[in-house]
Amino acid sequence: MTELDFKKIYDDNYSKIMRLCMGYVGGDSDIAKDLTQEVFIKVWNNLSSFRQDSQVSTWIYRIAINTCLMNLRKKKPLELMERNLSNDESENSEEQFEKEKKFKKMYACIHKLGATNKAIILMELEGLPQKEIADVMGLNHEAIRTRIHRIKNQLSKCVTNERI
Repeated sequence: MTELDFKKIYDDNYSKIMRLCMGYVGGDSDIAKDLTQEVFIKVWNNLSSFRQDSQVSTWIYRIAINTCLMNLRKKKPLELMERNLSNDESENSEEQFEKEKKFKKMYACIHKLGATNKAIILMELEGLPQKEIADVMGLNHEAIRTRIHRIKNQLSKCVTNERI
């Protein structure tokens, strides 16, 4: 695998992995950038050992999920969420402020999910085919479909201030 091959993999996957990491850290872009960088360092270091049993993107998602979960184990999730929710956004327009507020609310609700459900919904929101999500998570396609439906119901209730 050459440096050019890695550059293509990086370019094709960076934004997806960044958004996945954003979901794990409640929308904190600085932490998400650090995690994304860590993911691609792991990809670079382990590219020669990639067995091609699955798509490269599936393998990278698995690395990203594991990296984010390891990060969450190190941090106190409530501290992280509170810091994200108290960010100063006074410089934004009212419309941008409302949009950002909705995203933060959604990320806060996603942040409350268990690790597996969080990974599943973040990949679904990213637009990954459910079959690929099933491969990444090691579950069958029907189980993923059922979980996604239940997770979406949970998130809808959370965003509208009902309990999850």
